Amino acid sequence: MGWISPRTLNRLGMLNMNRRNVDYIARYNERSSYPLVDNKLKTKLAVAEYGVRTPRLLQVVRQQHEISGFRQMAEDLGGFAIKPAKGSGGKGITVITGRDNDEYVKASGSRIPASSLERHLTNILAGLYSLAGTPDVAIVESLVESVPTLARYSFQGVPDIRIVVFRGYPVMAMLRLATKASDGKANLHQGAVGVGLDIGTGQSLNAVQFNKPITLHPDTGLALENIEIEAWGEMLEMAARCYESTGLGYMGVDLVVDAHEGPLLLELNARPGLAIQMANGRGLLPRLRTIERLKRPHFTPQERANYAMEVFASL
Repeated sequence: MGWISPRTLNRLGMLNMNRRNVDYIARYNERSSYPLVDNKLKTKLAVAEYGVRTPRLLQVVRQQHEISGFRQMAEDLGGFAIKPAKGSGGKGITVITGRDNDEYVKASGSRIPASSLERHLTNILAGLYSLAGTPDVAIVESLVESVPTLARYSFQGVPDIRIVVFRGYPVMAMLRLATKASDGKANLHQGAVGVGLDIGTGQSLNAVQFNKPITLHPDTGLALENIEIEAWGEMLEMAARCYESTGLGYMGVDLVVDAHEGPLLLELNARPGLAIQMANGRGLLPRLRTIERLKRPHFTPQERANYAMEVFASL
């Protein structure tokens, strides 16, 4: 695994926060599309019309009195995830992986009573995790079960794949692996591992934690250099399809590979972070400019995914 210093990355077209905000987010993202991606429930409904699958929706809790129905609904479930519709950065997401008599087992192995989950739902409705502290709704989804080939690399949490999509073209991708430091969440700021992925093949390139190069996962001890994502072409096409469903010109698409359902969309992000460049050892700018220079953009998501695989493959 090669490593490139941030100074060299600047020469390689590193996209910085200011340029991202002005030249890409402000220019290519319609303000009217933001409520769609900032709300997980609206995202689910919008992408479903374009054949993009998401984890199964089990319940929507909109008002306090509906919380009593939650306990009944969850009675026979082995596992599920509770999410604030308007939460960001993984805040407020509780993942339940099993039951132990009257208690629910979290991904970390700790046990909590149903009353704690009901209190959590109340907090979500009050807007504790929403972007602006405004009242929210809670969604309960089926549990995502990662394919074993990827699950083994991650510590407790489900690994996900972030793909930056520009004008409908997948331009850069990384695998995010949970660690003890990130508390089982695939969030790079909290200490998750970012593994750059070759757009052409879905194979791992570089790996970073806290923006520093690593070759082994800090908790599982596994080498990170020979990871390959299955159904790669399908995932890129799925990411490209999110452009049609939202109209957002610049976004992050977060996908998982479920053991039973295959690739699923977890969420969309209208302001994707820039650490993906460190994980790839490459800057985003040359790829974004390649797309901007296209005289005749490709019409279908499949054509755009194929173009990206061909043009942005690591040499």
